Amino acid sequence: MRVSELIAALNIPPPERNQVRSALDRLLREGVIVRVRKDRLVLPSEADLVTGRIQMHERGFGFLTPELSSSEGAPTPDIFIAAEDAGVAMHGDRVVARLHATPPGRKERSPGSASKVCARVIRVLERANSILIGVLQKSAQFHYVAPDDPRFNRNIYVNLSRSRFKARVGDRVVVRLDEWKNRHVNPEGAIQEVIGRADDPSLDIVVIVKKYGFRVEFPADALAQADAIAEAVPAAERHRRLDLSEDLVVTIDPDDARDHDDALSLRRLPNGRHLLGVHIADVSHYIKPGSPLDREARERGNSVYLPDRVIPMLPPRLSNELCSLKEGVARLTQSALFEIADDGEVLSCAFRDTIIRSAARLTYKQALSVLQPSPGEKSLIANPSLCRLLKEMGTLAARVRARRFTRGSLDLDFPELKVHCNARGLAERIEKVENDVSHQLVEEFMLLANEAVAAEIRRRSVPAIYRIHEDPDPERLEQYRDLALANGYSMGDPTLRSEIQKLLKRLAGRAEEYILKLSLLRSLKRARYSTQPVGHYGLAKENYTHFTSPIRRYADLIVHRALLRATRSLRHPPATPSKTEPAFDVAALDTLAAHCSTTERVADEAEKEAVKLKLIEYFERHLRERQPDAFDALVTEVRNFGLFVELPEFMLSGLVHVSTLSDDFYHFDPVRQKLTGKRTRRELRAGSKVRVAVARVDRFKKQVDFRLTD
Repeated sequence: MRVSELIAALNIPPPERNQVRSALDRLLREGVIVRVRKDRLVLPSEADLVTGRIQMHERGFGFLTPELSSSEGAPTPDIFIAAEDAGVAMHGDRVVARLHATPPGRKERSPGSASKVCARVIRVLERANSILIGVLQKSAQFHYVAPDDPRFNRNIYVNLSRSRFKARVGDRVVVRLDEWKNRHVNPEGAIQEVIGRADDPSLDIVVIVKKYGFRVEFPADALAQADAIAEAVPAAERHRRLDLSEDLVVTIDPDDARDHDDALSLRRLPNGRHLLGVHIADVSHYIKPGSPLDREARERGNSVYLPDRVIPMLPPRLSNELCSLKEGVARLTQSALFEIADDGEVLSCAFRDTIIRSAARLTYKQALSVLQPSPGEKSLIANPSLCRLLKEMGTLAARVRARRFTRGSLDLDFPELKVHCNARGLAERIEKVENDVSHQLVEEFMLLANEAVAAEIRRRSVPAIYRIHEDPDPERLEQYRDLALANGYSMGDPTLRSEIQKLLKRLAGRAEEYILKLSLLRSLKRARYSTQPVGHYGLAKENYTHFTSPIRRYADLIVHRALLRATRSLRHPPATPSKTEPAFDVAALDTLAAHCSTTERVADEAEKEAVKLKLIEYFERHLRERQPDAFDALVTEVRNFGLFVELPEFMLSGLVHVSTLSDDFYHFDPVRQKLTGKRTRRELRAGSKVRVAVARVDRFKKQVDFRLTD
C-alpha cells in the first residue's frame, strides 16, 4: 500500500498523521518494512525480500545473515550473494536483498558452502564502515587506496588535491568514503590521516585500533566520575554486607593480568561437604544505570585485548584499582556460595553481597606447579595453606568437570596464542597457552556461577541477558561427518551429542585433533547474547549467562543488576534500590543483547587479526635470517599443487608448494590424496609429520608459505 492508503485504512486522524509517517520512515530505515515500485510499502517476506548483514569474501561473493527468523520459527540459513548480485554493498553492510532461484547452468554457491538460498542486494540500509584503511598506490592516471582488508575488494579512488595531508605512495592511510551508488565504477574517498609507511610493523596494532574504530580515550565526565569515587569501603556497605575478609580467598590469573574480577575460596563444612565461594567484583555498586561511566561502558560493550595493549571497558581507576580484587585490599563483591558434595554434585547455592580481601594473587603457572608439578621441579608457591587450598580446589574442580561431560558437554577448549611484544610493539616471542588443569580449575567454578545465576534470574522471571548457544544445523553436522570420515574417523548420527563426544575422545592427543576440532567448532552456531534463555548447546546447560567478568563485559554488568533485583528480598539486610534505578525494558534489553553480541564479535575479530599480523611479522623476521629455524608441522591436506600444513606450535596454516619439493619428483594420486616421490618413494599425505621453514610471506593476504627441510 501507499502511505496515504495505509493512513486511510487505519483511519488515522490528521493530527497524528505526521507521527505515522515518521514511524514508517523509521521502519524503512530499520528494514522492518521495505518500499517497492517506488511508493508502495510491504513486509519483506511478502515480496521475497530479506534484511540482514552481508559478509563478503575476497573473491567478490558474500553471505547474508538474515536478522529475522522464518515464519516457522526456525533459524533462516545464510543466503549466498554472487559477486554480480552484491551491487554497491560492502563487507559488513546492512542490506535488503531479494531472494531468487539459481539460473540454469550458473554455479551460484562457493565451494563448501552449506547455503542453498540465493539473493540479489537491492538496497544498502546502513554502511558498516565510513572509513577504510589501506595503502596509497598510483596507476598511470589515478591515485587509489588498496584496502588492507581483502574483503573490501574494490580500490578507493582518491584525489590528493582534496587532502590537506602529505601522503606518499606506499603510505598507510585512513580514507573516508564518499557515497557510492554505481557498482560499475570504483568508490571514491578522501584521505583523512596518514598513519605511516605500510612496511612498518610497529604500526600494526595502531592500524587495528583505527580500523575497528575502538574508543581509546575516555570522555571527561566518565573520568571525573571515576576519580570522585572514594577508595575506602563505605561504612554503610560494611554494615549490610557479609564480611568474608578473614576467609582464605585467592585470585588466579595470567602473569600479566591487570584486572582481577573473580576470586575463589573453599573450605570444609561440619557436615563434610565443601563450601565453594565464587566472588565477583561488584562493579554494579560503582556504576549506576544512565551515569557517564555506564553510558561509556555500554557503548564499548567489552574490553579489547591486543598483543601490546588493552583497551578497557572501564577507566583504569576502576578496572585496575577500585573494582580489581587486589591482594590484601578489601573489595566489594557479589558472591555465589555453593554447597558441594565430595563427588562434585552441587547441592545448594546462595547469593550474597560480600566484602573479601584476597590473600594471594596467584598466576596460572604458580597454580600449575602445585596441581601438576613437573618431575624434579619445586612448587612456585611456598605457603603450605595455599598449596593445600589449591589441591583441594583442583580435586573438586576435576569432579565437577567430569559431571559436566557426563551430562553431555563438549570438549571444545583450544590453546591460545600469546604474542609478547617489545617496547616498539614488535613481536619477540610467541607463546602457546594450553588449557591445563590450572585453567580448568577456574573455568569449572566460573561455569557453576554463570549457570546458577541464570537459573535464579529465570526462576524469578527477572528480565535479563542470557548467554545462548543454539542447536546446530543438522546439515552442517552431516557435512562435518563427511569431513571426519575423509580423515579416517567414522561416527554415527552427528545430531546425537554422544556421537560427537565419542569422536572428540578419539581425537584427543592425535595429530588431526586441532584441525577436526576447529572444523567442528565452525560447524556449530556462534554463541551470542539474548533475552530468551534457550540454553547452551556446547556446554549442555539449560540455563546459562555471563556473570563472572563485569570489569570487561557489559553483559555481565547487566546480569549483576538483574541478580540484585531477583534476590533483593533474600539479602540480609536487603539492598536498597536506587531512587534513579530504571525499570527493566525488555525491548531495550533485546537491543542491548544484540549490541553486546556485535561488540564481542568485533573485538574477537580484531584480536585474531592482531595476533595474525604479529605472526606474519614474526615469520618475516625468520625469512630474513640466513639460517631460519625449522618448525614441526602436520600435513592437513594434499593437492596436485602442494601440501597444506599446520604448525601446532603457532596454530597457523600454510602452503608447501610442489615446486619447492626439490629432493625428488612427486606424483599426485587424486584417489588416495597423496604425493609420492618417484625415486625415494616417500609418501606425503594428510597426517604426515614434517619439518618446515619459511619460504614466502604475503603481508597483504596474511599468508605464509613454507618449504620442507627434512
